[in-house]
Amino acid sequence: MSKRITAKHKLDRRMGQNIWGRPKSPVNKREYGPGQHGQRRKGKMSDFGTQLRAKQKLKGYYGSITEKQFRRYYAEAIRMKGDSGENLIGLLERRLDAVVYRAKFVPTVFAARQFVNHGHVKVNGVRVNIPSFLVKAGDVIEVKEGSRQLELVVVAAQLPERDVPDYIEVDHSKMTARVTRVPSLGEVPYPVQMEPNLVIEFYSR
Repeated sequence: MSKRITAKHKLDRRMGQNIWGRPKSPVNKREYGPGQHGQRRKGKMSDFGTQLRAKQKLKGYYGSITEKQFRRYYAEAIRMKGDSGENLIGLLERRLDAVVYRAKFVPTVFAARQFVNHGHVKVNGVRVNIPSFLVKAGDVIEVKEGSRQLELVVVAAQLPERDVPDYIEVDHSKMTARVTRVPSLGEVPYPVQMEPNLVIEFYSR
């Protein structure tokens, strides 16, 4: 479902972590980086390197958002009241493709982007084909009736490796979901530790 299906495995290996928690991740077999130099002993990473890695990991997790778009999320996060790192996570989790993925309508965040792009999703009864569309608390997201029997939709709902988080109410019999609130970092079911405050530090240098 995604042109980045091979690249996402490279991202796992480069980070040395199974960032989506997928059972087929190559990191499950070997945790070193790709290429002939992947097993070299790594030196201590600089503060810049640590911040850059945190940014790459978070940006990659949401389907490798473009740098321009990711920087806009940062700018919006620091304008908002409260903790900027928490604000950043809240913005990313409100993306329509992220909600579709969290609701287990599709198996991967990459598939979610394409699923939305192809017009299979409605928000409050209106078709929306923009993956970066920001959903508000209370909005109802639904899979179009004609798309509910697609194989990837049926398979995704039965995936055992992840659950629907508490801040999303889902009815898989009707293929609808409702975002009840904007989540905090601790509520988001990342398979690995995300460090949004390091991302904020990276951009505020």
